[in-house]
Amino acid sequence: MVNLGPKKSPLSSVILIFRIPYYTQWGQSLLISGSEPALGGGNVKLGLGLVPFHQGEELIWHGRISVPIGFRCEYSYYLVDDNRNILRWEAGKKRNFSLPEGIKEGEVVEIHDLWKTASEALFLRSAFKTVIFGGGLNFEPEPPLRTNQTKDNHEDSIVVVFKISCPTIEEGTSVYVTGSVPQLGQWRVEDGLRLNYIGDSIWESHSVVRKVDFPIKYKYYHSCKQQDASLEIGPYRELALDTTSNSIPKYVLLSDGSFRRIPWRGAGVAIPMFSIRSIDDLGVGEFLDLKLLVDWAVETGFHLVQLLPINDTSVHGMWWDSYPYSSLSVFALHPLYLRVQALSEKIPQDLKQEILMQKEGLNGKDVDYEATMTAKLAIAKKIFNLEKDEILGSKPFLKFLSDNEEWLKPYAAFCFLRDFFGTSDHSQWGRFSQFSKEKLEKLISKDNLHYDVICFQYYIQYHLHLQLSEAAAYARRKKVVLKGDLPIGVDRNSVDTWVYPNLFRMNTSTGAPPDYFDKNGQNWGFPTYNWEEMSKDNYAWWRARLSQMAKYFSAYRIDHILGFFRIWELPNHAATGLVGKFRPSIALSQEELEREGIWDFDRLSCPYIRQNILQDKFGAKWMVIASCFLNEYAKECFEFKEDCNTEKKIIEKLVLIPEKSLWAGKEIEVQRSLLDLLQNIVLIQDPEEQGKFYPRFNLEDTSSFQDLDDHSKNVLKRFYYDYYFHRQENLWRQNALKTLPVLLSSSDMLACGEDLGLIPSCVHPVMEELGLIGLRIQRMPSEPELEFGIPSQYSYMTVCAPSCHDCSTMRAWWEEDEDRRFRFYKDVIGSNDEPPAQCTPEVANFIIHQHLFAPSMWAIFPLQDLLALKEDYTDRPANEETINDPTNPRHYWRYRLHVTLESLLKDEDLKMKIRSLVIGSGRAYPTSEVEIKKKKGVENIESKICNIQLNVD
Repeated sequence: MVNLGPKKSPLSSVILIFRIPYYTQWGQSLLISGSEPALGGGNVKLGLGLVPFHQGEELIWHGRISVPIGFRCEYSYYLVDDNRNILRWEAGKKRNFSLPEGIKEGEVVEIHDLWKTASEALFLRSAFKTVIFGGGLNFEPEPPLRTNQTKDNHEDSIVVVFKISCPTIEEGTSVYVTGSVPQLGQWRVEDGLRLNYIGDSIWESHSVVRKVDFPIKYKYYHSCKQQDASLEIGPYRELALDTTSNSIPKYVLLSDGSFRRIPWRGAGVAIPMFSIRSIDDLGVGEFLDLKLLVDWAVETGFHLVQLLPINDTSVHGMWWDSYPYSSLSVFALHPLYLRVQALSEKIPQDLKQEILMQKEGLNGKDVDYEATMTAKLAIAKKIFNLEKDEILGSKPFLKFLSDNEEWLKPYAAFCFLRDFFGTSDHSQWGRFSQFSKEKLEKLISKDNLHYDVICFQYYIQYHLHLQLSEAAAYARRKKVVLKGDLPIGVDRNSVDTWVYPNLFRMNTSTGAPPDYFDKNGQNWGFPTYNWEEMSKDNYAWWRARLSQMAKYFSAYRIDHILGFFRIWELPNHAATGLVGKFRPSIALSQEELEREGIWDFDRLSCPYIRQNILQDKFGAKWMVIASCFLNEYAKECFEFKEDCNTEKKIIEKLVLIPEKSLWAGKEIEVQRSLLDLLQNIVLIQDPEEQGKFYPRFNLEDTSSFQDLDDHSKNVLKRFYYDYYFHRQENLWRQNALKTLPVLLSSSDMLACGEDLGLIPSCVHPVMEELGLIGLRIQRMPSEPELEFGIPSQYSYMTVCAPSCHDCSTMRAWWEEDEDRRFRFYKDVIGSNDEPPAQCTPEVANFIIHQHLFAPSMWAIFPLQDLLALKEDYTDRPANEETINDPTNPRHYWRYRLHVTLESLLKDEDLKMKIRSLVIGSGRAYPTSEVEIKKKKGVENIESKICNIQLNVD
């Protein structure tokens, strides 16, 4: 075949012609930007502009340049506007090109490319390339194949190079091309042209074809054996030549994109790490338990195991730390998931007995977070004291310390200071409040009395790394993808805010506006990001964070992906998530409001409190409430006192005020009513920019709005809908296209985005453009006119699921609302009968079946929902299976399975039910060891029969 490698030769020029089919809109065009000056030298605005022409029904863009022999470059295609501003670019890596060896001066090389879409590039991610189709790693680039064309390369012949990407084929597969000409076998697959593997999932070969044989029709196929050929789907590919042109090419290089096959679909199971139960665990799921879960996944037909965040959250030293999205460090793993029995092979008998006693005491219905952490750290400390000299001086440990010192040393120092000062609030640490590398080195010095305390943190992280790495390697061998979770925020009292305070807006808080989860919005308490500062080093903190995750995971979920378009930002003094604004966003200016006759900004942006409102809310107690919390600044007009003019101040005062006995038993109602008063505004004034305002979310629901004149109402409604649904779209799109590509290029993991909530219209197009897989939950459809999503209509680039950790399980949801249950039973299941009061195995089977048959690339099921397929596992009250209650900021994340993984592995009936559903849906599934042995046994028998037949012949 043609050698496309570089060759030194005198500077003589050849003609290079690029062609690519692409439909554009008015004002758009394509250009090529490449590494060489002829293609702009990396500057898109100086790239080679392409010109369109119609070929049949296709719009082809083409361009030509003269290049010297020996020319090579990297290049990509870009969609641009009339000013060459980038509108879109190809996915994946840049293309590499080298002129064919042996080319002569004046000859023409024509390159036929196809636009590389993000969805095609997904299959080059590690989840597929390394795990599911891991056999591809064993493909080694082959020596050039000899073409089946034996004649010399005559003047009336053209060298055609066929190149195809096949990332989703198994080890031992060969790739071929067959077509309408003799060189391609004239559609006989046994005579097709075999391609050779050149690396990076690309197969390539060439054939010398006479000009009179054009146009060529052809297709690719792959096979382990010739008789088992699998032809790609879709219409024939066709290569035609413009015989009227003066520039008939000598070489045609076909980059034919990806092998066309039925879209790959897989299934997975989701469960928080802490919820797993096994015979060996100590009160909570542990990293090594993942090996059992992987075994269960394989035997039930699942290619993926999804977890919640597993980073250390030890901020408060109490059960509040059970919240897995509030990271103490985005790099450190959580000590909660350590298996202490695996720390050493030399654990003394008395310590083994202590572990057994703790296991018995902690084997409760739910996770006892505080007791489990205390027990594990106490046992680990005793083992550490026994073997610290041996471990700390070992080569593997020293390498781990060296590879991770950038985050590990500050983390260990932070943990020491947290415990020494009794708080994670680093603003309370005196001279250590301000981080510096000089202070850090002194703090972790071997000369300090507390050096062992520092080393203990190293030791714990080292063993967590070993245990998770062991589980991750096991999953890869079993072709099961481990999917992690990337939280949108970090705790404000974290290692990251201590070390990198410039990367965070510490006077703000992160949350979400009112949505399906909470009508009052959510306030997560995390500081928002200072994206401007992060961009200065090309988002190094994010890139390091993703690189760390990729050590263990081959896929990840981007928590609240909307935050990368815009974040719901609240003042730090807010307790709820209602009165916030989007960042970034284009505020309403005082000038544009005044032009529309809006001028009383104090009236609109301060709490609107009138006597009649107080009487309606508090009844006979309104005067007592008013005297405690309000000042009357005008007749029947009130404002909050200084000591309770924020949400947090109100909550604190309600706890301490002597008069609280007057509303005993109604504390929650009083608090809610006071917060309603504080939130009774129409406009939010920007605290940093004078004359900038933001419309309060759901402003029409406020009495402040309802008491306005009709003109003001109409103007403010118009501004409201413009702010929330129109004016920000381009800004948010541009923001996401700055930040999300950084995440995607920082690792080889497959990325999925949690895109639930109030979705701007720019979100889904950007996700599609970047190859980000969205999330679809049936009970919260993205279509506003639907009550229940329709899985059969989901797009391919989605993960579908009947529930998730942020909502009730399938069983609990079924029982929550009788009227809704009737509607679902009639509209979705299609029955007019009375639905069962509980989610029976038959109902669960229907819902799971629906999702498995959906077009979505992935169907991922919470393990609790899968257990509903068998009545034996439904004896626990359904509401006890819920993982999180988003309406409760102090929710205790403690759900544990009520059955061990060992028991589930023995339950052949449940495994068979699930596996038959997966296989019946046409989704890909991993092959269990039993099936592999059976398959090998059949192959051995076939081989013996074949040998007998050969001997007989």
